[in-house]
Amino acid sequence: MHIVILGNGISGVTCARFLRKLSDHEITLVSDESDEFFSRTALMYIYMGHMRLRDTMPYEPWFWEKNRIQRVRARIEKIDFEEKKLVSTEGQEIAYDKLVLALGSQSNKFGWPGQDLGGVHGLYHLQDLEAMERYSDGLQRAVIVGGGLIGVEMAEMFHTRDIPVTFLVREKQFWNNILPAEESEMVSRHLREHHVDLRLETELKEIQAGSNGIATSIITNKDETIPCGFVGLTVGVSPNIGLLKNTGLETDKGILVDEFLQTSQADVYAIGDCAELRKPSPGRRSIEAVWYTGRMMGETVAHTIVADSSSNAQSPEIQNPKSKIVNRKSYTPGIWFNSAKFFDIEYQVYGDIRSQLADNQSTVYWEHPDGKKSIRITYETSSGSALGFNLMGVRYRHEVCEKWIQDRTHIETVLQHLGLANFDPEFSNQYEAELVAIYNRQTGKNLVLKQRRGLKAVLNFLR
Repeated sequence: MHIVILGNGISGVTCARFLRKLSDHEITLVSDESDEFFSRTALMYIYMGHMRLRDTMPYEPWFWEKNRIQRVRARIEKIDFEEKKLVSTEGQEIAYDKLVLALGSQSNKFGWPGQDLGGVHGLYHLQDLEAMERYSDGLQRAVIVGGGLIGVEMAEMFHTRDIPVTFLVREKQFWNNILPAEESEMVSRHLREHHVDLRLETELKEIQAGSNGIATSIITNKDETIPCGFVGLTVGVSPNIGLLKNTGLETDKGILVDEFLQTSQADVYAIGDCAELRKPSPGRRSIEAVWYTGRMMGETVAHTIVADSSSNAQSPEIQNPKSKIVNRKSYTPGIWFNSAKFFDIEYQVYGDIRSQLADNQSTVYWEHPDGKKSIRITYETSSGSALGFNLMGVRYRHEVCEKWIQDRTHIETVLQHLGLANFDPEFSNQYEAELVAIYNRQTGKNLVLKQRRGLKAVLNFLR
């Protein structure tokens, strides 16, 4: 059986790896972006001089041949679902028995005049990085449009080369549709401390160009003209599904899939940023363009494909060609988490943290006097069950926070044992006692922090 995977990002490559672990099927990875798989989240470090492109490649060149994963560099312009084949722009045809669509995302554009000029790019593809490098020589100013994590990455990249940055954010504070007010204000303040010209409640109206067709300035919705030689469009991403227009595949914002990541077409699956779950898990979005969810989807769908490829596909347990029992797996992403950096402030979130508290939610929040560290725990008001953790400049153990959320541990038990979660070195400053003190003032309680710390205590807790 021939399995073709269209897209060699984290979801597609993970799918290929697990297909090989579970079966002897023929596997082909198709991509027009690059020959090699690379870590997309590390693109910024190439520009900043911390890494080379080859340093971002998790696998040595011999990995693919050793694991019998064929790679094809081609731009696919048509998928014929009836004939079960892909057709490239050069007329090459690739037949498949099973097809996995791992098409990824594309940077959003909203019809701004000048959005397709030279010097206007997002930061998603390797080609975007190459464009940033190409336009950086002699660049006097860059304008970044959109207040998300990718925009911060781009701002930091230019900052490392002393290129001034103007950052347009339409909200009142940076990323305040995701972050609670205090953390949002912290990030806004931190960007300005790094000399980013942050323009809140400001939107892009038009991009202007010189005679060479390259951006020379932008006009804001306040009719202000800002000279620049590069415009970064970082107003989010959307599923890259333009290839599928006018086909029989059911799509909405993304490719619609069931719990097994199957599409409306027989023998066709979708994973990663381009997949839209028909019935997402409670508390999760139907599309989540995050590295770890792409990896999970890749592993999940590999099990289902191998199970479904057996002549006994209706059986819950299938004997595969490598004599292993393989079960169909439904996609269960578990508890939400994410991490990032706002220049030198680390950010971690676990569970249900919202920009505005929901009904029956309460929160306890501590912020360091330096304004660069904070800890927030949200809990259910009625039951006291811990719901989420939001951390700025402080690191907590993922497994510990996840267990507290899964077990619906009472907020007071969590607070008394916060030392278990703290991932910072033993002799660094600890702030758990201050958070407990804030909770005591809010509730009139008299909780005392129980200092259970260290790896042994953590391992005992997780058993």
